Amino acid sequence: MLLTVDRINKSYSSFPNPPVQVLHDVSFSLAPGQALGLVGESGSGKSTIAKCLMALAAPESGSILYDGMDVSKARGAELLRFRREVQMVFQDPYGSLNPRMSVEELIGEGLLVHKLEPTAARRRERVAEIMRTVGLNPDDMVRFPRSFSGGQRQRIAIARALVIGPRILVCDEPVAALDVSVQAQVINLLRDMQRKLGLAIVFIAHDLAVVRHLCDSIVVLHKGRVVEAGPRADIFERPREAYTQALLAAVPVPDPEIGRARRERRHVLT
Repeated sequence: MLLTVDRINKSYSSFPNPPVQVLHDVSFSLAPGQALGLVGESGSGKSTIAKCLMALAAPESGSILYDGMDVSKARGAELLRFRREVQMVFQDPYGSLNPRMSVEELIGEGLLVHKLEPTAARRRERVAEIMRTVGLNPDDMVRFPRSFSGGQRQRIAIARALVIGPRILVCDEPVAALDVSVQAQVINLLRDMQRKLGLAIVFIAHDLAVVRHLCDSIVVLHKGRVVEAGPRADIFERPREAYTQALLAAVPVPDPEIGRARRERRHVLT
């Protein structure tokens, strides 16, 4: 496995209140090239898991292993390699992009930090290449984030993550702030990038309809616990847990007959 999360626990403290545990023995794994969906309602611990995966927060117990490396103990060159190979796309593309930096500077910053391109000309070529890959016009690299639409800004954020050649992309609600039509475009882009680049993706969302189009397997979270996990078909067609069934029942369907059949099937299951 490329990534293994083994029984991690995490609490937050707010003086003078007692600590509140937000993750309880959470475990899952991610294979190379796999897309894994983490789903659950607000407060289920999804974003805390993302922080732990990115080494922005450390679990109190349990372990996160990336390619055999204990993430919480990584230091120096090992940590720098982890930072390059595991990248994140945030929910709010405007908030995650420095408004004072041009698109060229935003996307090319990782190339500078990790010393991947020796000259400004080569960095510019690489930025232009990745912009074309994500469906942006390289002529726009001199512009600033405020002059782009929400969907275009999220493409910039994805390009910034991809330009340094990561092996894992952690996406924390990356389409939640976008219109439905734009959501589909971004999901299709992520799916194309996964196939072309062999990316592994951890896709965090509360919307099962979005997860269904991208993810090979799904982990369902409720109040910081894994309540169900399995391949996409099992979760959508044969959900075992009442909470998973409730999440699926909340997914809108365009055809009333399909919705009726779905409810009847779940009634039989329960």
